[in-house]
Amino acid sequence: MTEETAKSASSNQNLNHELALIKEQAKVELNRLQAQSTATEVAGKAIGESGLFYITLIIVIGVGSSVVLENEKIAAVMGLLGAALTALISMLNGIAGANPKQEKPEFEVMKQLIEKLDKLDRQEPPMKVDVEGNRVTVQRGDDVITTRSQ
Repeated sequence: MTEETAKSASSNQNLNHELALIKEQAKVELNRLQAQSTATEVAGKAIGESGLFYITLIIVIGVGSSVVLENEKIAAVMGLLGAALTALISMLNGIAGANPKQEKPEFEVMKQLIEKLDKLDRQEPPMKVDVEGNRVTVQRGDDVITTRSQ
């Protein structure tokens, strides 16, 4: 090996060593900055990285179910997906500090979902309307209302 080649190899080795050192210093500085981040900043970053994926996933599930399910079932599924999407967005905004924190919003959403599901499996009683002259009688299940028009 010539003297010039040896100097060039040594210079490249020194340059590689300096670059590796600078790279490690940058990693240390990045870790230090991340350790000093507030919870809101960390949550905001997490939302930016994965929140859109989950929202898109819910929408894709809705579109896919509309292709597969019968018409009667689509409304129920879309209602549930809409509520889940609203709850997810609300929770993400709460974590990021965009909204003032509510008292357990997920419980309220779950109550609404349960109410909707309870109504799906029950048959509503039929309604019967009788009109006799100026008297109207409306009967639905055991409830009967009679009115007179003037």
